[in-house]
Amino acid sequence: MSKKLYIGNIPFTATEDELRGVFERHGSVDSVNVITDRETGRPRGFAFVEMSEASAADDAIRALDGSDLGGRSIRVNEAQDKRGGGGGGGGYRRNDRY
Repeated sequence: MSKKLYIGNIPFTATEDELRGVFERHGSVDSVNVITDRETGRPRGFAFVEMSEASAADDAIRALDGSDLGGRSIRVNEAQDKRGGGGGGGGYRRNDRY
């Protein structure tokens, strides 16, 4: 079962290939996604790496969290599911009859 990791505080110069190389030392990497700003296209300083095996991902977390990458101490942990908002409710809608 694959596991998705969050990589924070990466250098703005880090590439997907560079991150893939770092994480492949710990196991098979399915995908790497360096997050960029929609408007400027510049990297935002974090990425997601999906690894094929959960045990390899756990090894990568232990080995790489707090390690140096390009002069920065990176943060590596399991990515949290993006939980959409929704809800709210209870608002006034035009044409509602009481």
